[in-house]
Amino acid sequence: MKNNAKENPTIVSPEKWLAARRELLREEKEYSKLRDRLAARRRELPWVKVDRPYVFEAPMGGVSLADMFEGRNQLMVYHFMLAPGWEEGCRGCSFVSDHFDGALPHLNARDVSFTAVSSAPLAEIERFKARMGWKFNWVSSHGTTFNSRFPGVVHSGGSRSGPGRLQLRTERNRGPEMPGLSVFARGADGAVYRTYSTYSRGLDLLIGAYNLLDLVPKGRDEDPEAPMKWVHLHDRYDHVAVAN
Repeated sequence: MKNNAKENPTIVSPEKWLAARRELLREEKEYSKLRDRLAARRRELPWVKVDRPYVFEAPMGGVSLADMFEGRNQLMVYHFMLAPGWEEGCRGCSFVSDHFDGALPHLNARDVSFTAVSSAPLAEIERFKARMGWKFNWVSSHGTTFNSRFPGVVHSGGSRSGPGRLQLRTERNRGPEMPGLSVFARGADGAVYRTYSTYSRGLDLLIGAYNLLDLVPKGRDEDPEAPMKWVHLHDRYDHVAVAN
């Protein structure tokens, strides 16, 4: 899909450009205020206790969800699409994950630990992680029900208002492997609580490259029918045609 902003730009005087920029700045400030209000609402969400004793496979052996806090009080878990037997991880998840390593020292300094979780066996995770050159923690949920319960799956059993498990996703936007982010906190009682989950466009918050692309004339320049079709694993761009 072509973006006409680059091909047919409106050319004006410096004075008219400044006036247009000031008008946009007013809208940007309103957006910033709305974003701050949403962030506050997000922090005010109630918590729900995680009562299942999940054990994940990590390089140091079996670890629990509580172990992954690494002594901190907040934990972010990225649900990376890498299923057993896949030759490589999801391109979209890899795009997101390219942004994690640089943020880790800053997250840790604010009492936040981070890990990725996939259903593939650990050996397959480690192989792909080494290829990509990533350093963040990444564990396997292979053999557990963790991936089917987080970050937000479906309402299963009963009716929408009756007995069953009510989650965020619907059958229409769920597959056997889906990306997402879950946030957990350690309570004063030592228990682990789920505080937030997101997926789909909610994951845009994790993608710094999108924020940069939103600043340039062509923007993201994506196909609306397949927004991330252009994305490749970062070691594959030399082998594909790049945008003109």
